[in-house]
Amino acid sequence: MYLLYADESGTAHDPNGTFFVLAGFSIFERQTHWLDHKIEQIASRFDDYFGERGCELHASPMFSGSDGWRQAASVPQRVQAVVDILHLLHHPQTSVRIIASVIETSQIIDKSSIIPLAFQDIAFTFDRSLRNIYSKHHNAQRGMMIFDKSSSERMIQDLSYAAKHIGRDDDKLRNFAEVPVFVDSKASRLIQLADMIAYWIYRYYTAKDVRGFQLIEPYILRYGSERIGLIEHISESSRQSLAQADDKGYPFPSPTR
Repeated sequence: MYLLYADESGTAHDPNGTFFVLAGFSIFERQTHWLDHKIEQIASRFDDYFGERGCELHASPMFSGSDGWRQAASVPQRVQAVVDILHLLHHPQTSVRIIASVIETSQIIDKSSIIPLAFQDIAFTFDRSLRNIYSKHHNAQRGMMIFDKSSSERMIQDLSYAAKHIGRDDDKLRNFAEVPVFVDSKASRLIQLADMIAYWIYRYYTAKDVRGFQLIEPYILRYGSERIGLIEHISESSRQSLAQADDKGYPFPSPTR
């Protein structure tokens, strides 16, 4: 079975918002323990401040220094943790593939359709990846989506049911083992990794900050030469402005050996 851990960044209904991102990563079930263990090792660097209960590796507070992070660690220490977490995507021990829906909210008239659109983007792409595994390797696999708990839980459950039984554009979700599961991000290091991925994709589009995206982009789901894992609903002007994305004068360090 393949699991897709997903989280969101940005606010779908914020009138002052510009982008909404729903993103996550697909991983084979037997690889989750190793990845969880490696992220836990990085989190343990901050035990002196956060204590036995440990810290939640929540990307936005880590970047801004809120929720105790400014007191827990210096900026270089926090940045190094981000780099080391995202560098785990590169490790041969796992085969992580990223799927993300990026929506420029000004392009969507009906704001209530943003979350359904983002969910359908990643759900149908994940389902397609499972079909591709079967067609390429004759290896039948099922999938399950795991989300951070949110106010959208009921909506996503309903969307999942509709996508499986009613479908969209003459297609249905055919390879899901069960409806999406919602967990507390504080209890799941892998949901925290999904949060990290969503946040740094969000910063790429909103702040034109390329640093995290550079570490994420090689692992976006592809099928042959086609990159199918990044679904964009953005204006042409926004697309062109991404050419100006840079490291903001503070390039990321190399990962810890």
